[in-house]
This record gives sequence, structure tokens and C-alpha cells, in this order.
Amino acid sequence: MRSVLYVLTAMAVIGLAFWAYRENYQTQAALDRAEKLHSQIAAARARLGMLRAEWAYLNRPERLRELAVLNYEKLELMTFAPEQFGRVDQVAYPADTTLDSLPDAVEISSVRGTQ
Repeated sequence: MRSVLYVLTAMAVIGLAFWAYRENYQTQAALDRAEKLHSQIAAARARLGMLRAEWAYLNRPERLRELAVLNYEKLELMTFAPEQFGRVDQVAYPADTTLDSLPDAVEISSVRGTQ
């Protein structure tokens, strides 16, 4: 009886060692993937910072003004005038609608049917 118990214990120890070995390698692989993702995120943030700086550089008012002057005949751009802007009371807002007044309203019940 003892020999069967020893064999079962040894098998259990071997099984647990195999499981721990697999878990260790899966954990290491997950940590490597996480590290790669962190480096990709850092690179993406650096690219985003560069793109934001480039966007700010390209949208300088003096540069845009020069481009507008150079392309005036082609674009026919005009300067803004106060008369071009509307007032808030001129905006047509949609009428308030409630869920009950919608024509295709669907009733939803929180009670589940019995099966």
C-alpha cells in the first residue's frame, strides 16, 4: 500500500513540477509581450509628439497668411467680417421629443419570461 502511495505522490510532484514549468514559461512570454507593447506605446507617443510639433509648425499664423496671399487668385479667400457670423437666437434647434412620442418606440420589459 505504501509503494502505491509513494508512486502516486511522485506522480503528483512530477505533474505539479510540469505545471509550474509551463506556467513559468507562459508568464515569461506574457511579460515579454507586455514589454514589447510598452515600447510600442512609447514609440507611438514619441511619433505623436513629433506630429503635434509639426502640426503646430505648419499652422503658424504668419505661414498661413503668406500662403493665403500667394494663392489669393486661385482660392479667392476673403477676410472674416463681423456680419458673417450669426447670433445664438438665429439657430434653429430641433423640437424636444420624448420617448413616448416616437412613432416606432419599442417597449422594453425588465421581467424575464419563464423557461
